[in-house]
Amino acid sequence: MVNVVPDNGVKHAPQEMEQFLPGDGTNKYKIQPRKADAEQALANNDFDPFAMRDNEHPTTDRETLTHLLKASLGTGILGMPFAFMCSGLVMGIFATILTAFICTHCSYVLVKCGHKLYYKTRRTKMTFAEIAEAAFQKGPKWCRPLAPVAKFSILFGMFLTYFGTCSVYTVIVAKNFEQVVSHWTGTPVDARVIICILLVPLILIAWVPNLKYLAPVSMVANVFMGLGLLLTFYYLVQELPPIEQRSLFTLSTLPAFFSITIFAMEAIGVVMPLENNMKTPQNFLGICGVLSKGMSGVTLIYIMLGFLGYMKYGNITGESITLNLPTDEWPAQAVKILIALAVYCTFGLQFYVCLEIVWDGIKDRCTKRPIFVNYVLRTVLVTGAVVLAVSVPTIAPFMGLIGAFCFSILGLIFPVIIELIVHCDTGFGPGNWIVWKNIVIAICGVCALVFGSLSAIKDIMKVYAVKPESQ
Repeated sequence: MVNVVPDNGVKHAPQEMEQFLPGDGTNKYKIQPRKADAEQALANNDFDPFAMRDNEHPTTDRETLTHLLKASLGTGILGMPFAFMCSGLVMGIFATILTAFICTHCSYVLVKCGHKLYYKTRRTKMTFAEIAEAAFQKGPKWCRPLAPVAKFSILFGMFLTYFGTCSVYTVIVAKNFEQVVSHWTGTPVDARVIICILLVPLILIAWVPNLKYLAPVSMVANVFMGLGLLLTFYYLVQELPPIEQRSLFTLSTLPAFFSITIFAMEAIGVVMPLENNMKTPQNFLGICGVLSKGMSGVTLIYIMLGFLGYMKYGNITGESITLNLPTDEWPAQAVKILIALAVYCTFGLQFYVCLEIVWDGIKDRCTKRPIFVNYVLRTVLVTGAVVLAVSVPTIAPFMGLIGAFCFSILGLIFPVIIELIVHCDTGFGPGNWIVWKNIVIAICGVCALVFGSLSAIKDIMKVYAVKPESQ
């Protein structure tokens, strides 16, 4: 038995664990519980990615919340009354909450895994694709060779989806202005002409240098969308029929509801760019974090519009609620203009995802005049999106198919796969609950993939079906 001398030089009776430690007087052997990577790094003053993050123009929590609201409150919200028609009033409320919870949870999982990988890789920020690559590289041996494949798959899917979305947004803006101009002038206007006219304004909004300066644009977009929705609610709350005339539960078309709602709410592509540009990225997560606040508000608006829209129009509810509004009244025309302006302002946020993907791939080769090359790239990408919109103004159904395929995989399936790989070294919780939870989410993703793709294919067949000649 040994005597241990503490720092003050006074001997004391050896404690239970000290009987098994060498008594050299240094007391250098310490028993410590295992800490998480983040806690261990901070305890050792080793690496703090949030303190070391260097953003030239960081965004505040409020600015990030504004961007998140704009990304989630897209044109997909106008299809919520149609989605409620597919589910019924009561089922629609609970199904919307469930869908919002799944989409929010997948975004939460992605950011949480990213924060854990920051410490493992000693990096201060990462994109969605880089998180997947790092997770596979740091995971079990069998998945390490798949890291480049995972990164490329996400990059390709993200670029394809958001570049196509930019083209679709161009068509949506042009179609809304076309209806208004044709109504008030009495002269039909070709949508392709309006799309060409939009080229210069779209280039200008794409030239906004970063998300910090894009925040006021997103705020304006939120105002336009909010005013458009208020005018829409003005029509929906008038002369509502008795609730007994509407279906409360509909199971046969419930898969269509989930496909519509998931793709309307999903904003997985902008989650990491928003987190990477935050001044305080720790505030993005948590019960009262930016993500929870934003998605809670979005969910409430989706439920209100879907419920009232289906209550008002019943089985004649259009795929976009604006189709049910009267075309000869000025408030309905104002809705179209406001939504067109909101979509235009949203173009910059959707475009930022495409720009970030391409720029990260070429910036190391453009060291002489990077700013000039960056703006040339912005101009070329916007021009390409506009040319695609002019060439195929019926591109929306095709993008519905791409969105169904990409968003179900990117937004639901990939995040849970990343979480499983990241937790391989720390375990999956009591009863492997993380595994079972992710299996359920993966099943939802597969259902969204199948039914969303089938719905998009039907839309394509409707657009290009050969119409019989009138006798």
